[in-house]
Amino acid sequence: MSFDSSPIAAIATAPGRGGIGVVRISGKQLGSLIEAVCGIAESKLTPRHATYLPFKNADGSVIDQGLAIYFKAPHSYTGEDVLELQGHGGPVVLQMLLSRCLAAGQDIGLRMAEPGEFTQRAFINDKLDLAQAEAVADLIEASTEAAAKSASESLSGAFSKVIHALVGQVTNLRMLVEATLDFPEEEIDFLEKSDARGQLATIRSTLDNVFSQAAQGALLRDGLNIVLAGQPNVGKSSLLNVLAGSDVAIVTPIAGTTRDKVTETIQLEGIPLNIIDTAGIREAEDANDEVERIGIERTWAAVANADVILHMLDANHGPSLADEKIVARFPNSAPIIRIWNKIDQSGHKPAVDVMNDATHIYLSATDHLGIDLLRTELLRIAGWQQTGESRYLARERHLIALKAARDHLEIADQHASLDNRVNDQSLDLFAEELRLAQDRLSSITGAFTPDDLLGVIFSRFCIGK
Repeated sequence: MSFDSSPIAAIATAPGRGGIGVVRISGKQLGSLIEAVCGIAESKLTPRHATYLPFKNADGSVIDQGLAIYFKAPHSYTGEDVLELQGHGGPVVLQMLLSRCLAAGQDIGLRMAEPGEFTQRAFINDKLDLAQAEAVADLIEASTEAAAKSASESLSGAFSKVIHALVGQVTNLRMLVEATLDFPEEEIDFLEKSDARGQLATIRSTLDNVFSQAAQGALLRDGLNIVLAGQPNVGKSSLLNVLAGSDVAIVTPIAGTTRDKVTETIQLEGIPLNIIDTAGIREAEDANDEVERIGIERTWAAVANADVILHMLDANHGPSLADEKIVARFPNSAPIIRIWNKIDQSGHKPAVDVMNDATHIYLSATDHLGIDLLRTELLRIAGWQQTGESRYLARERHLIALKAARDHLEIADQHASLDNRVNDQSLDLFAEELRLAQDRLSSITGAFTPDDLLGVIFSRFCIGK
């Protein structure tokens, strides 16, 4: 892929005040910049060792004092020469140091780095494959301990290793198929003697397992959006507070207390759950004012984008006409859990009742009865399984590629049936489906990834990484 190879610089630490701040430079011929900013020759900086020195302005005045660490190519994060200047973490002093570096590096074409450009260069210079590069951003953005652990494993190459192994298996099978096509006079009964169907079955089974782990990993990364919806005063805010473990929502007996949605993210077995409390739904003419009507409109907008809908009802009363109207507006795209709250008053016992329309759960938010039943049901919907195996912190594009590869292998299996073993056209189609599956798998690690997709991926990184 073509790219601008000019030296780049950026502040690599997060915005705001901190004890330490880092300015990072990557590129070729950094000697003149090192001498101008650090006041010593490049040869005086021992690679991969910290040197304490002043960072100097053009007039010789000191901007800051700190550590200069020089990484000589190819033994660096980007695979290029890298200079890291570690000083005090004030935003003003870091900006002064960055500006000084850009001015001192004009002769070598030094410029500001684009978002993710350091990691992009690591990918281009074969320091990381694409899945590992994405894991860098995922590790930075991880919102749970489980997500951070999975991202770290992907960064170390665990996910890539599995994908490379799958690509190797598909490649070997392709070689056998195409050899049979190239030498038909040998009359090799390919499907029987090379056990092509057995090999294909093994590949498909492995891919199914990888997809399952990746799908669970995607939950660790993105979580579920869970919307609490129902009439006023059925206990939505109380349930949010119980799930969150703190009073994040105001609870009163006055209808319309919740005017706008309140979102709280919790962790359940490492999966982030974005619990969204919404304004109580009632007929527009019954709403007290314009603010409440706007809140109800936003409730329906949240419901439309929900991954799971918790329909809250009062266990003291049966479903009313208003509840039936609410149910009629629910989308078909998200699973619905009917929450019968206030069983401490109704006399019901905590229970789960699986019915055709939805799963019904009886609980009390105020007395914390049946809450574990709800947590278990949410984990079931999320597809979470307690397993000792690693869960790869997959992205949506990874899941799409894995599913596409799985579909191609399924079609290949149809063409490889024993009934068609002497059909050259079937073998041609078999080989083509294997090639397409290989390409989709290889796109995960970047072996066959279009440049425009690479641009989108790295543009979502933070500047300095």
